[in-house]
Formats: sequence, C-alpha cells, structure tokens
Amino acid sequence: MNLDLQVCSRARLSRDPRFDGKFFIGVLSSGVYCRSICPAPTAKEKNVRYYASAAAAAEAGFRPCLRCRPECSPGTPAWLGTPNTVARALRLISEGGLEDGGVEVLAERLGVGSRHLRRLFLQHLGATPRAVAQTRRLHFAKKLIDETRLPMSEIALSAGFGCIRRFNATIRDVYHRTPTQIRRLARQTGAPSDHQYLFRLRFRPPYNWDGMLAFLKARATPGIEVVELGAYRRSISLNGSHGHFEVSLDEANHALIARVQFGDTRSLFFIVERIRAMFDLNADWAAIVGNLKTDPALTPRLQAAPGLRVPGCWDGFELAVRAVLGQQITVKGATVLAGRMVAAFGQPFSAASGLTHLFPSPKVLAGARLTSIGLPGARAETIRALARAVCDGQISFEDVVDSEQLLARLCEIPGIGRWTAQYIAMRALGEPDAFPSGDLGLMRALALGSTRDLEQRAETWRPWRAYAALYLWQIAGREKIA
Repeated sequence: MNLDLQVCSRARLSRDPRFDGKFFIGVLSSGVYCRSICPAPTAKEKNVRYYASAAAAAEAGFRPCLRCRPECSPGTPAWLGTPNTVARALRLISEGGLEDGGVEVLAERLGVGSRHLRRLFLQHLGATPRAVAQTRRLHFAKKLIDETRLPMSEIALSAGFGCIRRFNATIRDVYHRTPTQIRRLARQTGAPSDHQYLFRLRFRPPYNWDGMLAFLKARATPGIEVVELGAYRRSISLNGSHGHFEVSLDEANHALIARVQFGDTRSLFFIVERIRAMFDLNADWAAIVGNLKTDPALTPRLQAAPGLRVPGCWDGFELAVRAVLGQQITVKGATVLAGRMVAAFGQPFSAASGLTHLFPSPKVLAGARLTSIGLPGARAETIRALARAVCDGQISFEDVVDSEQLLARLCEIPGIGRWTAQYIAMRALGEPDAFPSGDLGLMRALALGSTRDLEQRAETWRPWRAYAALYLWQIAGREKIA
C-alpha cells in the first residue's frame, strides 16, 4: 500500500478524524506509534514515519501510544488498496483463521502459496499475516483491560493468549507496564457487572446513524430485534451460549457504544468484530463518495445524507432466510412473516425488553412445517432446502473464502435467484460491490426499464455498488419490492 506522504502529513497536523485508522504514525523520539488524531504534542516531520497498518508500525519496533490508544481506531478498510486475496485473508484472520494450522493452512484455503501470501501482506499492509493477527490480539486485550473489569486471567483467554504468563509478558514487553498498571491508568469507576460489557467502537465520520437505524427498523424481526429511542438491540446465540447486545451512537467521539450481555468471555472478540462488521464501521466514506458523486442522480442524496453505510447482519443464515421471506412481497409483509416464524419455531429467550426469542436454527427449520405461518409452499421448501444445505455442510456463511462460489451454491437451491444471492452478498458477506440489479426499486429510482440498463449504468459505481443501492432505495422513496 503506497502512502501519500503529503496527505499523511496534512492529516496528522490537522488531526483529521476522516483519516483515523487509514495509517499510523511512528514517532522516533518517543518510540510509540499513534493514530492521526493523537492529542499528544505534534512531533516534527523529520521525527515521524508513516505505516499502512498498526502491525507494520509494531514490526518496525514502535509500541502503541497510551494516549490515543491505537486499539480504538476504526481499523483499516480491508478493501482499501488491497487485492481480494488480502481482503479475504483479513476477514478470515478476524474470525480466527490462523488458530488452526497457521499461515500455511490459511494460504491453502485461499488457494495461494504461503510465501506469496506473506509477500502480499508485506506489500499492502507492511506486516506478515501472523504479525497482523498478533497485533489485533494485543489490541483487543488492551481494550478489555481499559474498558472492562474482567480478571486478567479471563482477558488472557478472551484475547487468545492461551495462558496468563504469556499475556503478562507480552503486555509488559509492548507497553512497558504491567496489565494492572495499565488498568489503573484507565481510572475505571463503578463495580463490575456480571457478564455485562461496554465497548466504544470508533468510525471515520461522517456516519449516517439515522439512515442505518431506519433501514434496520423497517426490517427488524419481532422478538429478535428492537429499534427504539435511537438504539438497536437484538438477541444472539453463539457456541451454545445466549445473550444480547445494544448499540447506540456516541456522536461526540465518532463512535458507537456497544453494550454486550454474554456469559462466555471467550466469545467477546468475535462478538465485537461481528458488531463492527454489522454496522460497517471500517468503511472509508471519502473513497466511496469520491466515486459515486460522478453520477448526477446520486449527487443530491449524497449531499443530503452523507455517510450512509451498508447494514450487515448478525448471522448469515438468518439473513438468507429473511431474504427468501422478502421475495415478491413488501418489506413490511416480510417482517410479519419473520415474526410468525420466530414465534412458532424460535427458542424462547427473555433477557431484555422486546427480545423474546432466538432465531430458529438450521436444524429446526430443515424439518419445520412453514406453511403453517402463511408462507407459500414453494418458498417454504426453499427455506427448508437452504437449512438442509447448511446442516449438511454444503453451504456455510462462516469463514467464507470465495464469495462467488458461495453465491453459486445458493443459486443452485430452487427459489434462490440472482437478486437474493446479491442481497445476501451485500449484507451477510459485506461485499461492497454486491448489487441486486433485478430490484424494481433500483430501476424505478433511475427511471430505467430493464436490468441490463441498470447494470450498464452501475458500471461507473464500481467497486461501491452496494452503497449506491442504498441511496437508490432512498431515492425510490417507497418500500422495496423484490
């Protein structure tokens, strides 16, 4: 990744939050690396070096700054200037892709050699895959020390250190302080809560929180999701444990506040990463708007509602089922059917206001009599076939290496076509260029008469067609008909 030194310098001197997480600054005089918004006194240009990632700065011998806390940065967009192989590798690493077999197994899953994968990482991120994974693990441990009251032994396990001795040694080597000394600096107040955690998840402004909530509210599954009073709340299930989380906006600090209630602390890293993906917090608005504003039809909406992000999902299977439910009916109609499905086949759950169930598992839906909730027979069979494919391991929404291969398998299921597959890629896989071109709302927004015309028009929006779709749905000004 080639850094523009003049741009980095201007962003550092102005402390521009739009560049937060897009590069890191190594300060030779202090030996620390910082974010572009660090409040410390500005170092002279001759005393700084710029790095494409936190891992690259760490590999160069710098330690994380305790003032700006690099572990709290929005993160480097996985698609920013990197090839698909690196982007997919980063996604797998965030989901624990190096835990079973290391770089060699990761490279094999990606269909490349391990040496070539290391070379790509060094070229685009300035660090090896293992260094990137270690830096993420260290950053998450630091975040747990600062923002939770968890015992250090649990933090060590949650961050993937394996043992408290290795955790203590690593923290001391990197920060020149013990974990306990770092926690004292955080000056936490209040008594620790039982399995309740609060995280501040940063983003690069602008962020259109109202637009995100409006999209999620219209599609919130009754009993599973609630959108009210400026917050999003939902029930979750992971590795046999159940819980819920709530997300709200901290506009003053360019962050979302995530309140997590979950019993298994080993799942906290996954939960936080999934929430970040769900709310598209790594997106770089400057790169997106620079491309889309060339279309005069999009320009007014880009100016009126800057910072619109692509809403993700908590669970890929749940999103796929919801997409099938929404075929050929309004969003409101699909929401009603989803609520009936949850009430009939979901597992009862009661931990927060409005959250009454967990979403039905693939095993339950594979044999469910879905016509009993008013679902047409053909669509009921599509959902059952999808659930069976997930149960049999033919389809998996976790650790996706080749999204095109997954979409091809989805389209082999009778009742799942290109629109549904692209919608799933857009929201479940986080593909920024996914585009459900068969959507009537998108064609109406541009007054186009065919899918072919829409696809030709959309060529100029690449690789941000998913973001263009959200703005076109706003332009359509009506409920989407699939």
